[in-house]
Amino acid sequence: MRFLHTSDWHLGRSFHRVNLLTAQRAFLDHLVETVRAREVDAVLVAGDVYDRAVPPLAAVELFDYALHRLAALGVPTVMISGNHDSARRLGVGSGLMERAGIHLRTDPDGCGTPVLLTDAHGPVACYGLPYLEPAMVREALGAPRADHAAVLGAAMDRVRADLAERPAGTRSVVLAHAFVTGGAISDSERDITVGGVASVPAAVFDGVDYAALGHLHGCQTLTDRVRYSGSPLAYSFSEAAHRKSSWLVELDADGAVHAERVDCPVPRPLARVRGPLERLLDDPELARHEDAWVEATLTDAVRPQEPMARLSGRFPHLLSLVFDPDEGPARASASYAQRLRGRSDQEIAEDFVAHVRSGRAADAHEQAELRSAIDEVRTDDLAAEGVR
Repeated sequence: MRFLHTSDWHLGRSFHRVNLLTAQRAFLDHLVETVRAREVDAVLVAGDVYDRAVPPLAAVELFDYALHRLAALGVPTVMISGNHDSARRLGVGSGLMERAGIHLRTDPDGCGTPVLLTDAHGPVACYGLPYLEPAMVREALGAPRADHAAVLGAAMDRVRADLAERPAGTRSVVLAHAFVTGGAISDSERDITVGGVASVPAAVFDGVDYAALGHLHGCQTLTDRVRYSGSPLAYSFSEAAHRKSSWLVELDADGAVHAERVDCPVPRPLARVRGPLERLLDDPELARHEDAWVEATLTDAVRPQEPMARLSGRFPHLLSLVFDPDEGPARASASYAQRLRGRSDQEIAEDFVAHVRSGRAADAHEQAELRSAIDEVRTDDLAAEGVR
């Protein structure tokens, strides 16, 4: 059986100030053409279909366009909700869509109920595990703790229990939206840390033939049977080196996995350039980036005059300007956003405590209280998104 594994479409998202709907539509056209040309048996979409819980109308229309085109091919599509999606909204109409071969899996209670597919070698049970926010699904799944490893482990226990009741030789695929240990992160993924821990071990997926993962935006292989497809488009300059692609996965009669990367269309290359302003303006080596979306980092000790306007003369698609002096007092003037870049909510809160107490850091008890408060706020926000 041949699957096309994709994820993290983030329909409705922009790249800095650039609207990406046209590029997202081009990707969806490419996806449909790949399904047709490569004779794909099923499409797997591992979450974050939309970029936010209440997507703009244009994003919803693009989603509708994609579903109609996939349904018209007569190829089953299995899709789960991610941490950016509103599971309840994405799941509306799932019963009707199922009749057209679009299988939306957004309810944690359905973790152990697969979409059953069949090829010449027999059945393939395809299980969809939507993003599982620990505090919100712990009781429903009977997990021992409210953390990612516990709730995903409980969901996989349901998968293995169902699989054990199926005929011998039944092959199995799981879709999941999670941060699995060993995965490489980028700046554009929303933090899902709970209790100070965000990741789960790849071993949680033991017992199934293939785990199609979403959440991390770089295409990567954790094991032969556990892979991220990554996002089809770059959503931050930290992804400048990514090769955006989907996985074309073949599952043999005995469950062996063969995977091939299928490159996604690139609307415009990304480039990060760094150095003093005058070098960025004159260096002939940078000519290859003049048609790219560019992030420029200036290292001048003193902030130059009108750097954005001057750089835009050479790089017309300049989107981001960062000041990071190599030395001197200018470093202290870095913006608040720059100083916080790459730091978690927990780290920022602990730094604030140390700052207001003249350097005395938060102790273990205070760190736990901060962690609990941050987790509670995020859970409340997710619950509010689900009912808006």
